Amino acid sequence: MSWWLYTIPFISAFIHWLTIWMALKLLFHPRKPTRILGFTLHGVFPKRQGQIAESLGRIVGQELLSFGDIEKTIAHPENVKKILPHVENHIDHFLRHKLKESMPVISMFIGDKTIGQLKTVFMQELEELFPVIMKNYVANLKNDLDLERIVTDKITNFSSDKLEAMLNQILTKEFRFVEVIGAALGFFIGLLQIFLTLLMK
Repeated sequence: MSWWLYTIPFISAFIHWLTIWMALKLLFHPRKPTRILGFTLHGVFPKRQGQIAESLGRIVGQELLSFGDIEKTIAHPENVKKILPHVENHIDHFLRHKLKESMPVISMFIGDKTIGQLKTVFMQELEELFPVIMKNYVANLKNDLDLERIVTDKITNFSSDKLEAMLNQILTKEFRFVEVIGAALGFFIGLLQIFLTLLMK
């Protein structure tokens, strides 16, 4: 058997690795449309950056971070209860100190018992009022803040270099894994070719 036959798995592995490496590079390069041998080449991400930006904006705005979810979270009774102790401390400080500075005459008639009663009434009212305030706040925020448009504009305005750097930072291991799998598959196909060649002989 000729010695070159043994090189087939290595050549096949290299060809598969090179093909996948080039395919991954073509995701980002060339940055601008380039004509080569009558064909126009343009990186997938640079070419479709606008469409990708719109898709990601829609996903973030409608699925990942919807205003409905934000409203449910901040208006949830458990989250409101977490805020109330801070509000109570502020009210207590106001009744005991700031009221004395602002209205010294009235503060003379307010003792600890009255302060306690006022705090209780205020806190009961605020516990009912907070969820309503939060919902109204989110409703106004929804009108003023278009998450989908913000994400779309941000990604659309990314430079191709920055977009490539971001994706490489996130997917470097995955890209390397794909390249290794491609080389391993090519090596296996090369071994299969040797086996079939020997079998036919």
